[in-house]
Amino acid sequence: MRRCAIYTRKSSDDGLDQHFNSLDAQREACQAYVLSQAGEGWKALPQRYDDGGFSGGSMRRPGLQELLVDIGRGRIDVVVVYKIDRLTRSLADFARIVEQLDEHEVSFVSVTQAFNTTSSMGRLTLNVLLSFAQFEREVTGERIRDKIAASKAKGMWMGGLPPLGYDPPSCSDRILLVNEQEAVTVRSIFERYLKLSSVHALVSDLAQQGVVSKVRTRADGSPSGGQLLRRGALFHLLKNRIYRGEIVHKGEVYAGLHQALVPGELFDEVQRRLDANRTERTRTTTRTSPLAGKLYLASGERLTPTHTRSAGGRAYRYYVPSSKQRGRRDGTPDVRLPAERFEQMLRSILNQIPDVGSDPLELLHRVDLYEDRLSLQLPAKLTKKVRRQLRANESLEMIDDHVIRLSVPWQFPNGNVEVVGARPPVRRDPALINALRAAHAMLEHDATGRPVMRKVPGPRYERRLARLAFLSPALQAAIIDGRQPTALTLAKIVRGRLPACWKEQEKWASRRA
Repeated sequence: MRRCAIYTRKSSDDGLDQHFNSLDAQREACQAYVLSQAGEGWKALPQRYDDGGFSGGSMRRPGLQELLVDIGRGRIDVVVVYKIDRLTRSLADFARIVEQLDEHEVSFVSVTQAFNTTSSMGRLTLNVLLSFAQFEREVTGERIRDKIAASKAKGMWMGGLPPLGYDPPSCSDRILLVNEQEAVTVRSIFERYLKLSSVHALVSDLAQQGVVSKVRTRADGSPSGGQLLRRGALFHLLKNRIYRGEIVHKGEVYAGLHQALVPGELFDEVQRRLDANRTERTRTTTRTSPLAGKLYLASGERLTPTHTRSAGGRAYRYYVPSSKQRGRRDGTPDVRLPAERFEQMLRSILNQIPDVGSDPLELLHRVDLYEDRLSLQLPAKLTKKVRRQLRANESLEMIDDHVIRLSVPWQFPNGNVEVVGARPPVRRDPALINALRAAHAMLEHDATGRPVMRKVPGPRYERRLARLAFLSPALQAAIIDGRQPTALTLAKIVRGRLPACWKEQEKWASRRA
């Protein structure tokens, strides 16, 4: 028996809701052809491989992808289509499909075009047909693009989601309709920006007023939008020439047929203010923030560089949470890290390592900021050099073959930084937890309830492992919760001199954190 899979496709979704549509007509013709080959053992599979509303210029189609998956699983012997261009209109895509068909010994048939993919002449015929199909698709695309360009040059709105302040046009005139209630909001946003002269301040101001993005209804009826405006959305809104009554297409600006919402003078002044602020930021921060993209809070929040200027014009650089830079306020740690002081402190730490270069900050892969310590990730090639300069209150850990983590106590000069809500993340150590479980398995309780060893531990490692059962309850709870000091590892406990007193144990662990 030859298992035949019928594939159907229609470029647009027009008419697909009808009782008998184009996909049904294609499938009926293919089923009739398969039935005519019943003497050869052909049988149509009940599985439908349909793509309604998908272009043949791409392979990103659910029905086609399902067909190719079933071919790979060996469930299909013949692929049947109504016409070759129903499968694809791309010569390159067809070459990839035929290669997969040949790999799994699957035949390919078009019921209206007789050819055989196993012969060289059949392949030539297919390639010629596909070349014309691809040519037709490209010519159609060029014609549509030319029509859109000509329509926009006349000031028409050629589709897409209308911005805040406008409603969709009617299909007849393609002129955006003004939404009077939203238009007031748009004009107030432009005016408030000129007054505040900062998009960051504008985000907070609009959030306090409860201004939200345009509320829309999706095709399935579900609502979208209605969210607080963020920095990216505000930058896009303030630069959108639609509000000046213009249409932009591929860098060219045309007079639009729709009504402008913002006077030309106000729009141009906003653009000058935006350009001035952008130039200043580039000159003062981009080239002078060596920790950009490398600095993180314990929560995983990345710190990003920013700056401010005093009345005398002096620039002060800071690192702040990236979510705050975008205007978010809720649940974000309140951190404002003076950049120059922090960078100088890191340089003083790293300069103790021999041969670190002119600027040791370039060596850093990542810096994690905790309340009482810093976690510095450095190249693993520095391991020996770092070990030579380690102090008693510093620790070193191998992350992988390329990166090491250096943990150092942190007391920022003059206490000018406050980290609100930053806590060391959970670091559950499976090896340490399993060892703690194994140590407790060696214990039993006597008549008085005191823990004693079931038997004298044999190997030396087993005797050292038993120490974990006599750790202080606070340290054991910390190990289980993943909040143990950084340096409290299984190797340190097994090899180190562990005090018998619980308070001394906790001091011993904290000194090595």
